[in-house]
Amino acid sequence: MCWSAEADLVAGAGISAVGTACAARALRTGRTGDLPLAALPLLLGVHQMIEAAVWASDGGTGPAVLLWAVVALPLLALWVPVGVLCAAPKDARRDALRRLMLPLVAGAVTAAVLGRVLTTRPVRAEIRGRTIGYVVDLSYAPLLVAGYLVATAGPLLLSGDRGLRALGVLAGAGALVCWTLWRLEFVSTWCAFAAVCSLVLFGWVRGRGRRAGSTAPAG
Repeated sequence: MCWSAEADLVAGAGISAVGTACAARALRTGRTGDLPLAALPLLLGVHQMIEAAVWASDGGTGPAVLLWAVVALPLLALWVPVGVLCAAPKDARRDALRRLMLPLVAGAVTAAVLGRVLTTRPVRAEIRGRTIGYVVDLSYAPLLVAGYLVATAGPLLLSGDRGLRALGVLAGAGALVCWTLWRLEFVSTWCAFAAVCSLVLFGWVRGRGRRAGSTAPAG
């Protein structure tokens, strides 16, 4: 989320460009297992551009609002843990699955509940100065928030990869700051947070590619 439609469009375009570069790099180096995480900035960039449409419609309950909520809530809760699992080396996939079982289960359950909510209850966007508030009636909201955090930050911290662990720390700290500013209705800074995380992911993808190149057989 950004503080205006224009900011969302600019941030979305920039973050999408980083995501495209990440995905291209993963494909070029043959690390197809990295694609879900490499493409995450592309998803976040599109998400920002969807919110530009929410600004343009002055909030409400239209299709852009619902699509924004689908990406932000159930989709990300599944995307992150599955992406981290896919990025694990094939010979260590079983160990990774054991490490990530809790986030994977939390993500699946949280996504299922949130998906059910979004199909049965309306989501409303409210323009609040330089922020947008998204309102949805959630039962057991604290449990869902906890499940969401376990599903999104947990896999990064448990990945066993130094770069992804750093991203997990950044995600937890950045989300806290952004959430605080958003709750105070001061200004929405989620787009800046998404941009920083996207650049960290780009560095991670580049590092993976270099390591793959250095271990490739000659000839």
